Amino acid sequence: MGQRYIKLSEYARNNCMEYRTAYTHWKRGIVKGKQLSTGKILVYSDVEENIVNESVATYARVSSSENRLNLDRQSERLISYANAKGYRVVKSVKEVGSGLNDERKQLYKLLDDESIRIIIVEHKDRFSRFGINYIKLLLEKQGRKLVIINEVNSDEEDLMQDFVSIITSFTARLYGKHRSKRKTEKIIKELGEK
Repeated sequence: MGQRYIKLSEYARNNCMEYRTAYTHWKRGIVKGKQLSTGKILVYSDVEENIVNESVATYARVSSSENRLNLDRQSERLISYANAKGYRVVKSVKEVGSGLNDERKQLYKLLDDESIRIIIVEHKDRFSRFGINYIKLLLEKQGRKLVIINEVNSDEEDLMQDFVSIITSFTARLYGKHRSKRKTEKIIKELGEK
């Protein structure tokens, strides 16, 4: 029985990647196949047989919308890594928000989706600035896994934005507590007068 081929564009769709990423895989030899005289690239259809049978998601994040180009590149690197490891990416999540923000909707959805067995991130601070070991432990208890490609911290600008977020958060909480205390005292006083 002969080898069955699929178009490179189909390979890209099957693996949640852009065509140019699939083309890079072809050029680097990550995916095998042949190129017709017309220029069309066909890859072996049994590439899918080598893919780990786990639902895998990638999670890319940047702090501000000014970095959207970096967000796309980050996502492409994650998908390329997953494909090189033989994982089948079923979801590619991109989000703009501070690493300190604990109300990132896309991350919530990803963590809530227990069908996703492996979550791949580029750096741990792309996922969370604090508590990463707690998150890893909880995922492991569910039979899931967080894969961090590069353990080195990234991007000075991101750290500065997070620093400002911490200061802003603590300042708001500090001033909020004073107001809250006065409000509680006022309520108690009013109740005593009745």
